[in-house]
Amino acid sequence: MPMPNLFELILEFLNETGIVSFFQNDGWMNLIMIVLSCLLLFLAIKKKYEPYLLIPIAVGMLLVNIYPDVYISSTGERGLLGTLHIGVEHEIYPCLIFIGIGATTDFSPLIANKKTMLLGGAAQIGIFAAFLGALLMSRFIPGIDFTAGDAAGIGIIGGADGPTAIYVSSLLADKDLQAGIALAAYSYMALVPIIFPPIIKFFTTKKERMIKMEQVREVSKTERILFPIIVTIIVCVLVPSCTPLIGCLMFGNLIKESGVVPNLVHTAANALLYICTILLGLSVGATALGTTFLQLKTLMIFALGILAFIIAASCGLLGGKLMCLFTKGKVNPMIGAAGVSAVPMAARVVHKIGQEEDPDNYLLMHAMGPNVAGVIGSAVAAGILIAMLG
Repeated sequence: MPMPNLFELILEFLNETGIVSFFQNDGWMNLIMIVLSCLLLFLAIKKKYEPYLLIPIAVGMLLVNIYPDVYISSTGERGLLGTLHIGVEHEIYPCLIFIGIGATTDFSPLIANKKTMLLGGAAQIGIFAAFLGALLMSRFIPGIDFTAGDAAGIGIIGGADGPTAIYVSSLLADKDLQAGIALAAYSYMALVPIIFPPIIKFFTTKKERMIKMEQVREVSKTERILFPIIVTIIVCVLVPSCTPLIGCLMFGNLIKESGVVPNLVHTAANALLYICTILLGLSVGATALGTTFLQLKTLMIFALGILAFIIAASCGLLGGKLMCLFTKGKVNPMIGAAGVSAVPMAARVVHKIGQEEDPDNYLLMHAMGPNVAGVIGSAVAAGILIAMLG
């Protein structure tokens, strides 16, 4: 058998590089995704927009668009990231992340001021508005054919809850849309400090933003322990399909408030939460292959996502204004904007705006009530959609 000459060896090597693939078929789409992944890395590292998840997502995108076989090969065999994605397909990572969220979240503000749960519920209107919007878009816009399952995944973006959006889309949405839904959810979560202030200032007056609220009462340890148990029983009996999310969230909070398993709390709040965040981010990013991600549907997902986000914040604020009216000015309506699930970022934004109006106005703990309710509300909304469509 004759030996190949040097020129043939060089050509064979070049054909095996990723550079050649960018100029074959739809390879240019992968090149665009590489640029997009670098942009996400810039936003995460330089601007610090949700870096804990955007960095793993961006790296997953980068790897899969350079070497698609790292996710799944042309013969259908799973690569490294494809194997990790099994945790998304079986809803493992989102639920484990909810354990970590429960272990790091203080439910006391919600327990002390239970009426703020209504504000968390009001903000979930954005979820169902986006759900209906996606269905209407499919009906009236040629080339858009979102299924009800796709619409459900898109709707959860309005709850500003990345893990829940991934959980619902992995169960109901088309596989090619899951990366778009996840990226939209986490992108808008990261942009809460930019998106929320103009919405809040549009719906509230300076006088309303300066309202000081009474200090929340101290919540007993017994109340803090009973709360996750009671919520689990009531919510999971009424909406059984949300049991994985609510059960994990309340389990994480219960071990925190029990005070008897500090090592479990430390593990859940640190190692477990961050390990699952890495695995989830890499897995989701690996589904953003240029040839499947760059399509009209993805652009519509981002459009519907921002619409849902704005509606959610607006409904929370309108609920806050009603509560302010009924309590004769004792509730600052801005806390309604914190009814989305971005914990504790949304509450911090409300607190910051309040301090800009009056440095002595401390709204953080008051805003945490609807913020925690938003986490519970988005999980319940997800359970309702799963029960309807699953």
